[in-house]
Amino acid sequence: MLNNRNNSQTNQAGVLYRHGDVLLRRINTLPANAQKRVGATLAHGELTGHSHRIQQSHAVQLWVNDSELFLEVKEPTATLVHEEHRAIELPQGLYRVWRQREYRPDAYVEVAD
Repeated sequence: MLNNRNNSQTNQAGVLYRHGDVLLRRINTLPANAQKRVGATLAHGELTGHSHRIQQSHAVQLWVNDSELFLEVKEPTATLVHEEHRAIELPQGLYRVWRQREYRPDAYVEVAD
């Protein structure tokens, strides 16, 4: 299910949002040991210098738990932007954030933007 604000499922855990090589999934709660992280950037592009970021930095809080990244949208909506992708609106709530990975025979690696 992708970014359809008219659908009642957008406020339910498990809904997915894809933004280039970033995937977000709605969750109900943060892990107990999650720590606040400064900023509003979900992923930096190593090759292009572009980034997946929330336009209204005041509207969000990032969280980390070990190597996992989480996003809390504290306002009714927040806009996820990137120079090469159409912006998407994320409704208020909690999200788990993943970077796309690719398989190589020796390891899984994050996709370089």
